[in-house]
Amino acid sequence: MGAMKIILSPAKKMRKHTDDLAPLGMPVFLEDTKQILAWLRRLSYAEMKKLLACNDSIAGQNFARFQDMELAHALTPAILSYEGIAYQYMAPSVFEERQFTYVQEHLRILSGFYGVLRPMDAVVPYRLEMQAKAKVGGTKDLYEYWGDRLYREVVDDSRVILNLASKEYSRCIEKYVTEKDTYITCVFGELEGEKIVQKGVYAKMARGEMVRFLAEHEIEEPEEMKSFDRLGYRFCESRSSDSVYCFLK
Repeated sequence: MGAMKIILSPAKKMRKHTDDLAPLGMPVFLEDTKQILAWLRRLSYAEMKKLLACNDSIAGQNFARFQDMELAHALTPAILSYEGIAYQYMAPSVFEERQFTYVQEHLRILSGFYGVLRPMDAVVPYRLEMQAKAKVGGTKDLYEYWGDRLYREVVDDSRVILNLASKEYSRCIEKYVTEKDTYITCVFGELEGEKIVQKGVYAKMARGEMVRFLAEHEIEEPEEMKSFDRLGYRFCESRSSDSVYCFLK
């Protein structure tokens, strides 16, 4: 029996947390991550900066990170290592045990570097976005490198995928969804005239808050999400469909 799966983007900012909970496992695609790391280590500083499309201090930090990276040491559970807005609003550091149990079963974090992560998988801080033009193993980019493997890893017997990821990440899954799957994208927006506008920061807050809501209520069916009412959002029936759940402020 499968369980509904929730997909979420990672965050660019990460921290190392060694005083917290111990990880429960290693990422499923660790061998692929090793290949990506080997490719990254061959880049010059200038190439790294171009690949990450970032400033000097971030390029320098990550150039050094990748050179010294030990994929099996000083590890933090993924859900506690990402520091972005969605994770701040999810607030996993104050989860109770049953909320950790819920996310470990249901939540999957998509990553350019690790592919797919369960919340309690062991990770090290890295920076590599899915849209980076990393030509690992002769591929043109990370979308081609990962292919349909992320979808195959996420989908299970339930065939239900709840998309709380950004377009950059959900693309890896969406492309391979079949008609056997129930794939629902959550939109968090506000009405401007007749148009629904999603504002980046607010959407990220709401995605994190939604994960917390799902975990607190141990939700197993998409239908039950419709009662989400945090941060001023309410489910809007008239603008929703079987594949898009729209929450408006």
